[in-house]
Amino acid sequence: PAGGVSLRLCSTRVALEGINKPVIDRIIRVDHAGEYGANRIYAGQMAVLGRSSVGPIIRQMWNQEKDHLKKFDELMVAYRVRPTVLLPFWNVAGFVLGAGSALLGKKGAMACTVAVEESISDHYNSQIRTLMEEDPEKYKELLQIIKQFRDDEREHHDIGLEHDAEAAPAYSVLKTAIQLGCKAAIFLSERI
Repeated sequence: PAGGVSLRLCSTRVALEGINKPVIDRIIRVDHAGEYGANRIYAGQMAVLGRSSVGPIIRQMWNQEKDHLKKFDELMVAYRVRPTVLLPFWNVAGFVLGAGSALLGKKGAMACTVAVEESISDHYNSQIRTLMEEDPEKYKELLQIIKQFRDDEREHHDIGLEHDAEAAPAYSVLKTAIQLGCKAAIFLSERI
């Protein structure tokens, strides 16, 4: 080794023996789709509100979502998981949801953030329970990632509340509609 430093080639793939491949495929596929969709939502919000007083807050949350997506891009390769075929749809739907909620103003954008991030953190909690029941030691790395991302989503949820999400026009109707959409997106992305 040059300079006394040991160089080791590192594979981007993980050992797939002994894992519950169908469960892991569903988890990684849907989480990748969710983080992709979240990126598109924040892109839509930034297109409308990027130069407003809330722009830097949206940018900060979006940057975390970009990191999440990058990690799930890596996990897709490592676990050899195919993405959902619905990514082109989530591309458009996410941007339209983000821009549409932002057209309601700062409060509308934050209401969207609260609704989405609450749905996603609940979904992550469900995945954590599934992996804990499977084998917490075997899925230790994946559990750490999901827990960290869940905590980030909770933080985004709280930021939305701190920035008057609940004062958005028809907040409860808007939140319910967005969360129903999230549930449908989760169901479809796990399977298709």
